[in-house]
Amino acid sequence: MELIRLTDRVLLYPFEKERDRPTLGYIRGDRMSLAVDAGHSEAHIREFYDVLRKESLPLPSLTVLTHWHWDHTFAMHAANGICISGRKTAQHLSDFRREIETKGTEFFFSLDDSIRKEYAGGMPVIITLPDIVFDESLTIDLGNCRIQLMTAESPHTDDSVIVFAESEKVLFLGDAAGGVFPTWEKDPQLCHRLARTIETIDAEICVESHHTPASREETITDLLSE
Repeated sequence: MELIRLTDRVLLYPFEKERDRPTLGYIRGDRMSLAVDAGHSEAHIREFYDVLRKESLPLPSLTVLTHWHWDHTFAMHAANGICISGRKTAQHLSDFRREIETKGTEFFFSLDDSIRKEYAGGMPVIITLPDIVFDESLTIDLGNCRIQLMTAESPHTDDSVIVFAESEKVLFLGDAAGGVFPTWEKDPQLCHRLARTIETIDAEICVESHHTPASREETITDLLSE
């Protein structure tokens, strides 16, 4: 799989449906680069890094998590540099790690067929916690490329973090616009609150983790239609 160049500084490693792998974002500043989400497993993040090396791009110094779900976070132990999340995300990961330790990995594999496919062949399940946690918001300057991390109300989870690359006008939503696992039902009120949040951000492109990028207007319209 190849990288997709969205802007001069923003590239995407595309999502895959079969193993429910999300899009991994890559934002390059003049001093540092940042990844949006760590990925589903060590195999996933290694493939991402191999493509970066092939394109002579530096591995990300920072990795930001959009929420706690396994397909976005369970490769964190293999991530280069520092991992950052919202405080609720770190707590959910800690709780889920304890649950797997208590119930065993078969409990985790039973959640979805995509998980069993991702971990086929006996790959170990390793859950680590982020190096840095924040409350509400955090701004990072990658070098002439300012990134805003913001917690947001979402119909998907209660720990959603959205990532805005200001100069590129690209907003990473993670799965924030999606429904609740495993029914995928959406609370219309939370959809509307997320839409109002997006309206306050000067983005042109919105990137959802399991969909192709869309315009800000299209994303808001979809949320308000719920």
